[in-house]
Amino acid sequence: MTTTLEGNAAITGIGQSEVGRRLGRDPLALTVDACMQALEDAGLERSDIDGLSTYPGAMVPGAPGFSGAGVSQVQEALRLDLDWYCGGLEQPGQFGSVINACMAVATGLARHVLCFRTVWESTAQGSGPRAGLGTSQGEGFRATGDMQWSLPFGAASATCWIAMYAQRHFIEFGTTREQLAWIALNDRRNAALNPAAIYRDPMTLDDYMSVRMISTPFCLYDCDVPVDGATAVIVSAVEPAADTRNPPLLVQGVGSAIHGRPSWDQWDDLTTMALRDAASMMWQRSDLTPADVQVAELYDGFSFIALAWLEALGFCPRGQGGAFIDGGQRIALDGELPLNTNGGQLSGGRLHGYGLLHEACLQLWGRGEDRQVADAPAIAVAAAGGGPLAGCLLLARD
Repeated sequence: MTTTLEGNAAITGIGQSEVGRRLGRDPLALTVDACMQALEDAGLERSDIDGLSTYPGAMVPGAPGFSGAGVSQVQEALRLDLDWYCGGLEQPGQFGSVINACMAVATGLARHVLCFRTVWESTAQGSGPRAGLGTSQGEGFRATGDMQWSLPFGAASATCWIAMYAQRHFIEFGTTREQLAWIALNDRRNAALNPAAIYRDPMTLDDYMSVRMISTPFCLYDCDVPVDGATAVIVSAVEPAADTRNPPLLVQGVGSAIHGRPSWDQWDDLTTMALRDAASMMWQRSDLTPADVQVAELYDGFSFIALAWLEALGFCPRGQGGAFIDGGQRIALDGELPLNTNGGQLSGGRLHGYGLLHEACLQLWGRGEDRQVADAPAIAVAAAGGGPLAGCLLLARD
């Protein structure tokens, strides 16, 4: 007998700590705040939690603030008795931790899994500029692995690596900066309706086009905003989910595949990424189609990643992402596919994917307040990851 994940796992509660720039708060304290909110939201007690899952875990060397808390720290802080737990960097993107939790409840390893993601990159960077990976090691540092081939050329972060994908898309399909701008412009107008967003002031196309460049074709507004904050979601088995406070959000499909090389710069098609394989897998595991989706919360660590997700998920043909978003009407709150309704990571703040999943749940539960999509959306997709990392979830309100 085969147990399928789809239809046997649901999201039942969400929580989010204070989110801001250079809060100076202990990252474990932020994590506990988000977790306790998620428990309250679901109407559960700490004694109900028997699973714990996170990405990436307690420590990521060379990336200050990238990891806020690990499984053992949160278990100790909340005094949890666990039957199952999981954490680690090598997962299918940030949502690997949620997909793992779905598998755990679907197979009976746990009933309620608390999933969390905490970042404190804003405080960690201090008053100086945002550091690239491996550049904070001090004098005498010798790069190893993939970084030995990119650091000598000044490519110290994903800004450079993802810009390469965007530039290839521009060359092959004629995509323009004026088209790509609409990811950032749409994020900003949605952020204006979100009191928790970091940047809420109006942004025009002229503002976008005149700001300083970071890595061609990316300007400053194509890059997400480092913040401090924690997000938590509770994944429950379907039977106990029926007794929680919110209508369960059933997981109707997941994508975690990677069929190309696990590399930032040696992918077989540099107009797309591992998200191509994850998206394809998700639709293969569901009877739903892109036409059924009413809200899309797609990773925008850099603007081009959101465009690449739109193509990979089939919301527009391959190579037509620029034309699809041009003018911003289709992806607006009242458009055919509302995109990143909380302001995304470009204006709302870089909560590393989990913030987008949190927003998808808010929208499906009708709790988006001023930014709520009309007509009670019932189906949403949330996707996270870029380069060789990708994971996505298809959610439906029960």
